[in-house]
Amino acid sequence: MSLIKMRDEQGVRIISFNRPEKRNAFNLAMYQQLTEYLIEGDSNNEIRAFLLHGEGNCFTAGNDIADFLQSGDLNSDHPTVKFLMCLLELKKPLVAAVSGAAVGIGTTLLLHCDLVYADNSAKFQMPFVSLALVPEAASSLLLPLIAGQQKAAELILIGDAFNAETAAKLNIINQVIETDVIDFALTKAKKLASQPPESLQASRQLLRYNQQQVKQQMQLELTHFGQRLKSDEAKQMFQAFLNR
Repeated sequence: MSLIKMRDEQGVRIISFNRPEKRNAFNLAMYQQLTEYLIEGDSNNEIRAFLLHGEGNCFTAGNDIADFLQSGDLNSDHPTVKFLMCLLELKKPLVAAVSGAAVGIGTTLLLHCDLVYADNSAKFQMPFVSLALVPEAASSLLLPLIAGQQKAAELILIGDAFNAETAAKLNIINQVIETDVIDFALTKAKKLASQPPESLQASRQLLRYNQQQVKQQMQLELTHFGQRLKSDEAKQMFQAFLNR
């Protein structure tokens, strides 16, 4: 069974996380396959936009902790780091459809998407501090820009879960969808794919004028994240998590 499924439809590359028995928690193989599908699609002239979603009424529960702890240093060759850098370097629009849990990277990757839609089952959370870690994916920069400094502090420092209505109010998602969120998001992705591609990509690049700053913040976070992973505080929190 493929843990990352991919199909192309009318100029949209549809990528789905397919590990429902683990709530679509990302392991290293999933990061690697996801990155490969995105990079190949970005260089494929037939692909004009991407859509991400999760199988089994769940977006992703975040990192597979046991797998992640065995993954080595967070250097440029690490599959997670390659995925994060891929998010920064994509030329084509990225759309997400969220149902169920969107934890950790499941929330922070949305900050790099162009359009995000969620249904009423969606639950977002960034429990980094609770695990004795720090934010990732440049969320410490992007979230204050999107939601405001105080709301970003509340979401990151306290780390409580929040629903789709709150995510919409904070501009983390575009809209709460009452019907099938994947179908709705796919319609929007196809709309993007029908736009003049050079104009679309140039306009997207203009909207992302601060990407160098985002990259610097992402790298700074990775440095702190790697240090925190080795701390006694984090080891205790991970052990407690794995023992649950």
